[in-house]
Amino acid sequence: MRARTLWAVTACLGLAGIFTGYGLADEAEAEWAMNATIIEACSCPMFCSCYFNPEPAAHHSGHGEEHFCRFNNAFQVNSGHHGDVDLAGARFWIGGDLGAEFDDGRMDWARLHFDPAVTPEQREGIAAIVPHVYPVEWDDFALAEDAVMVWEADVDRAVARLGDGQAEVVLNRFPGNTDDPVVIHNLKYWGVPRHEGFVLMPNEVEAYRLGEKAFEYSGGNGFMITFDITSADVAAAAAAAAEAP
Repeated sequence: MRARTLWAVTACLGLAGIFTGYGLADEAEAEWAMNATIIEACSCPMFCSCYFNPEPAAHHSGHGEEHFCRFNNAFQVNSGHHGDVDLAGARFWIGGDLGAEFDDGRMDWARLHFDPAVTPEQREGIAAIVPHVYPVEWDDFALAEDAVMVWEADVDRAVARLGDGQAEVVLNRFPGNTDDPVVIHNLKYWGVPRHEGFVLMPNEVEAYRLGEKAFEYSGGNGFMITFDITSADVAAAAAAAAEAP
């Protein structure tokens, strides 16, 4: 997870393009900010061991053992902008697999879907910001078809669905010592500098039912998280890295 992301986007991103190449984003890109909440789940046991280890949890199939972290992240942007484009209300979905190991900052595959209501200008802004949220390299990252997103959450339950069930996450709060959610603080979430904590909610189901890499799991890791990141944060981090010995 230490590697800088090297994504570029085709000119027709707003319609049907895919993430291609591996060229660094323009350093003169527009000023931006994003505050978003994710309904997130993966195939790992609760809580996802990827946050503490260089490889995902081991899963048994037949007599073999395989490491993977197959995930679904359903985003709702609470507030934000890219230049003068308002990003509030935009919804998008990323599903994929982190792969067997990632200590070199490389992940396996991911697919990005936008809700059809997201405008071409908003898509451009989201495409510029997401690589800073997940500052890694992907062996296979593509922009997939639009699909209407359902995104609903309260203190006890969170539900996200893509289209007619092409992808789905359902989370349920596990009882703690009080009626409040169980929350993990002081644990970094990828590349974001601020978040409100991992609100732990094991998954009832997490599924990506599209293509040859489709998967479905239940009873594993799940949480909600609200994060905040800006272009000023990224610039400050880059300056600090440049000055480090």
